[in-house]
Amino acid sequence: MMTTIITFIIVFGILVIVHEFGHFYFAKKAGVRVREFAIGMGPKLFQTRRNGTTYTIRVLPVGGYVRMAGRAEAEEETIRPGMTIVVVQQDGVVTRLNLSDQTELVGGRALTVNRVDLVDDMFVEGYWADDDQTLVKLPVDHEASVIEADGTEVLVAPRDTHFESAKLWQRALINFAGPMNNFILTVVLFMGLAFAMPGVTTTTLQDVAQNSPAATAGLKKGDTIEKINGVKMSSWQKMQTTIQALPKEQTTVTYERNGQSKTTTLTPKAVKNGGMLVGQIGVTPTTTKAFVPRVQYAFRATGQAMTQIFRAIQNLIQGFSLNKLGGPVAIYKNTEQVSSYGFLAIVSFTALLSVNLGMMNLLPIPGLDGGKLLLNAVEAVVRRPLPERVETAVTLAGVAFLFVLMIAVTGNDIIRYFFK
Repeated sequence: MMTTIITFIIVFGILVIVHEFGHFYFAKKAGVRVREFAIGMGPKLFQTRRNGTTYTIRVLPVGGYVRMAGRAEAEEETIRPGMTIVVVQQDGVVTRLNLSDQTELVGGRALTVNRVDLVDDMFVEGYWADDDQTLVKLPVDHEASVIEADGTEVLVAPRDTHFESAKLWQRALINFAGPMNNFILTVVLFMGLAFAMPGVTTTTLQDVAQNSPAATAGLKKGDTIEKINGVKMSSWQKMQTTIQALPKEQTTVTYERNGQSKTTTLTPKAVKNGGMLVGQIGVTPTTTKAFVPRVQYAFRATGQAMTQIFRAIQNLIQGFSLNKLGGPVAIYKNTEQVSSYGFLAIVSFTALLSVNLGMMNLLPIPGLDGGKLLLNAVEAVVRRPLPERVETAVTLAGVAFLFVLMIAVTGNDIIRYFFK
């Protein structure tokens, strides 16, 4: 059980951190201030700041997040009129603001806030604790930091550093970068898998199961599949994906035997897999150790995984069911099974989860990266930024939907895996 828990934490953590690093990297390149890059969730355990970003490790070792200046999910009004804060000045300009009772600032002075603007005019106005009669207005440095209530110290977020201040194409790229990183990770993992395995698959048959559709159609060991229904089969992955999409459908197979091209017909049997029917013909492939096929395998395996997930999404839309979805509980249970098969199985599983995370995040649902890209597209069409209240309302509606869906999926997973 401990092995499963550790594997789950590592796998889930890698997927989310790689995803968030995509947003982080391109936000930095676009001049957007990334205030925090967190590994884990919940209360903070450790923090350090470098190049304007605070890096934190948090107590729950699952996932992570990126806080960008200006984005609704990162910007909270933490300083309000009537609050008493501690400020540190240098040459008359505020360089640090402390909202936490967990931290003491050397040279700090308590100020009761009357007004504050850390976005446009960059000032804090109020009364000193030892002089409640004189109203002072203090300029705040562009690079000043705020120590939040939990002790996390991040830079302030002036308007020019906001996500919304970046150009439209930059914002779209930032939104796409998370899923893009997941796709890159998938290719890298499959590449490592290809070179770690004794060999990679080809379209030449190693074995044909007795009484299978392939055997009935006359296919034999050593035959090389060339085409299925007239479409060239360039890899075992493409062949597998093609056959899976043809359960109980008469299929024409062109193959090469002893230098001669032959054609036969067969009907893949229907097998239930992941809540939907897929075709199988009862064959296994030969493998090769050559360099180029190994590299090709990584890209083809990624393409196959994307195709399978796309079809799964189509199937979900055509007939929605919670049993077709899986959350952290399902990932944990699958990790439990996969971890018993060894390291390479875990690598393959992580690659599949990575491409799954990337594609699911591209769904045009507000709150997901795909929903944000949809808003970017709308802005491009109307040629002006959407009203903030509209974008916020749409995003909050999407987040609420995703939250309810996650609760429902998690509850369904618990029932499926622990009570049935």
